[in-house]
Amino acid sequence: MSPPGRGAADRRLLSYTSGARGYLVVTVAFGLAGTGLILAQAGLLARALAAAARGDVAAALAGTLVALLVVVAARAAVSYAGEVTALRAAATVKSTLRRALTARSLQLGPVWLGGQRAGEITTLSTRGLDGLDSYFARYLPQLVLAVLVPIAVLARVAVADWISAVVIAVTLPLIPVFAVLVGWHTKAQTRRQWRLLATLGGHFLDVVEGLPTLKVFGRAKAQEEVIARVTNDYRATTMSTLRVAFLSGLVLELAAALATALVAVEVGLRLLYGHLGYETAMLVLLLTPEAYLPLRAVGAQFHASMEGAAAAARVFEILDTPTPGLPQPGPRVSALGHAGADLRCEDIRLNGVTAVYPGRPRPALEGVSLTIAPGERIVLRGPSGAGKSTLLALLLRFIAPAAGSIAVGDRDLAALDLASWRRQIGWVPQQPYLFSGTAADNIALGEAGASRDAICRAARLAGAADFIEALPAGYDTPLGERGLRLSAGQRQRIALARVFLRDPALLLLDEPTAHLDPASARQIGTAIDTVLADRTVILISHGQGWDGGGCRGIWLDHGKLMTPDGAAWPVSPIAAAVRR
Repeated sequence: MSPPGRGAADRRLLSYTSGARGYLVVTVAFGLAGTGLILAQAGLLARALAAAARGDVAAALAGTLVALLVVVAARAAVSYAGEVTALRAAATVKSTLRRALTARSLQLGPVWLGGQRAGEITTLSTRGLDGLDSYFARYLPQLVLAVLVPIAVLARVAVADWISAVVIAVTLPLIPVFAVLVGWHTKAQTRRQWRLLATLGGHFLDVVEGLPTLKVFGRAKAQEEVIARVTNDYRATTMSTLRVAFLSGLVLELAAALATALVAVEVGLRLLYGHLGYETAMLVLLLTPEAYLPLRAVGAQFHASMEGAAAAARVFEILDTPTPGLPQPGPRVSALGHAGADLRCEDIRLNGVTAVYPGRPRPALEGVSLTIAPGERIVLRGPSGAGKSTLLALLLRFIAPAAGSIAVGDRDLAALDLASWRRQIGWVPQQPYLFSGTAADNIALGEAGASRDAICRAARLAGAADFIEALPAGYDTPLGERGLRLSAGQRQRIALARVFLRDPALLLLDEPTAHLDPASARQIGTAIDTVLADRTVILISHGQGWDGGGCRGIWLDHGKLMTPDGAAWPVSPIAAAVRR
């Protein structure tokens, strides 16, 4: 039933059903029970009609009618129970995929996310994966029934009348053939529909987040028109997909109706000439539509499940994206993959490191060689775009070197366990992200079990205690989405409090005082020098207030290390080869 290209997604989906296999087995069992009930229902109904045609009294029919009612009720109950268990299977798989998508997005890091549309990822993990309900609750069970029911019906009809069984067997393949032909066209339509939905979700999120800027620059109306245009495209594509689905339903119904009519004609003629008994004829006529019904239904459910399958295919693309900063599989990596490092006593060495971003004409860093000793204070300076933030991204393993290597002690950084490596690092970006929890929750982001005293101490060191205590509920005050109820400087202080609470071995600061006044900047500098006196600190700064305290200044320009007199360090042979 599936057109080419969908089978791989189906196999991947089924590989994520380990936690839902029990539900799927029960669903199939209910399908088998339903198949038996279909045969029993047809047999009882044919017997009742034949008895009524012979003029049997109602008392003689009472037992058959009661049994028929019981079978009908049991069939409804089995159908309901099968759909419930299938929906539970779908919920389990959706939860598994959402967790995997979230975990992979976090592993890929902010550099990868920066190249994606946040609204698309959000739409994918919510509305997109919700489409799997139709896949698991209706399409998969119907796919099983499409195999079981026709075989069971053919076997039963063959016992009663082999000629009708042959006619049904010859005409049955027409249904899947038409379904596959229609599926080829539906596949492209559904993919375009999903792309437009993802675009709409991403653009709408961008507009909502940038609404103040759009209003100030008078572009809100223009964005309304863009959203209206994308919405109209999505509406048109959706209607086109539905039109194909309805037309495919018409084709399948027509094929099934013609096949059923063919059986009815030959049964009627033989019944007319006395070559077939009345009860047998009724049984064949009642079972013939049941043979075609599952195939027609699976074609209809195929269209309903296409959106969920398309979303799952996109999820699998993200899951298959290589994680930056992780080594390629190999014997050396497997031997060192769980090795640890202690940044309190081991130095970090960059050996001819070159970093390249996709789509950029030149490397962000080129041939950088640098040794960072434990407990050292380093201030990175240089113009915008010089590669300072890229150097921090390499140490955070958000990206991997395109050439060269980074060593920690006597081990390659790429061979170290990523989680244990990042546990030793504290990072304060230029624009720290605050979540919608309380002030205490945001400070304890990296230390979930921290005590309230430790949280308050970290806030005091960062100069955040005064404004936090002035909030309506103090440390228990919700900060709202992105912490927008706070000023930029206050958000920066909470981000610094996170670092002080974590007490990292390596502290990476990207313009930590950009939003602070000079007095507050000096206070933060003093706190770093005292509280983190024996820690390694690498700081990006455009100012001149961080030169004291034994700091080593490093200059970057166009991705290259510069000497104090402005000359570039020699480029390593590896970096030169990459540049060529």
